[in-house]
Amino acid sequence: MSVKAMKTVKKFFSQYRQAWVLLYVFIYFPWFFWLERHVTIGTPFTNIHIAFDDLIPFCEYFVIPYFFWFFFVAGSVAFFLFRRPKSEFYRMTAFLFIGMTICLAICTLFPNGQTMRPPVNPEKNMFSRWIVALYKTDTSTNVFPSIHVFASLGVNLAWWNSEISKQHRWIRPVSTVTAVSICLSTVFLKQHSVLDGLGAVVLTIVLYFLIYQWEFTREFFRSGTTKSRTRRPRRVYSFKRKM
Repeated sequence: MSVKAMKTVKKFFSQYRQAWVLLYVFIYFPWFFWLERHVTIGTPFTNIHIAFDDLIPFCEYFVIPYFFWFFFVAGSVAFFLFRRPKSEFYRMTAFLFIGMTICLAICTLFPNGQTMRPPVNPEKNMFSRWIVALYKTDTSTNVFPSIHVFASLGVNLAWWNSEISKQHRWIRPVSTVTAVSICLSTVFLKQHSVLDGLGAVVLTIVLYFLIYQWEFTREFFRSGTTKSRTRRPRRVYSFKRKM
């Protein structure tokens, strides 16, 4: 790296010191690609599938919100880095990175995948060609919980809990519609089972209360502990024989 480039990097981190958390990518991507190489269709894994998955039709047009996920997540993280207070950026990245780490850990300890992908004719239309390219580059393993669904919900929560959404009311509905369409795309493209999405929803709820509602969660458990300690002792009756 040249001296000029080093100065640019140093200036960037001195101005945006909170950007150090983005070094997480050097943990996430090596781990993710290791899983992609070692958990494949040719290796043993648990097939994630329920009967409801078969009722959902394949729809190639959902490839648009599926690919838009990359812009939605990366763009939102960049916006919170450059334009929002550090506290909002830290909460957003803590939510995303902790959750994504949990997803990778589950896939490591519990190899999983799905076999629902249908044959797609690339000559049908432009969207079908995109799906064929997607199927070639993205394996159908390491699907539970769905990182696509989890990150979409996490970014949506970040927007909902940001002060900027109170100033610009259009942000919340737009963010929600985007997140929901991305979540739907995972099942309509047969990239994920409904179970993968449900797993991501459960993880989202847990981390929401731990990160965005930490005070409420702490008080909830504290009050429960206090009640159990201050519970009135059971009255003991003694009977004496009358003389």
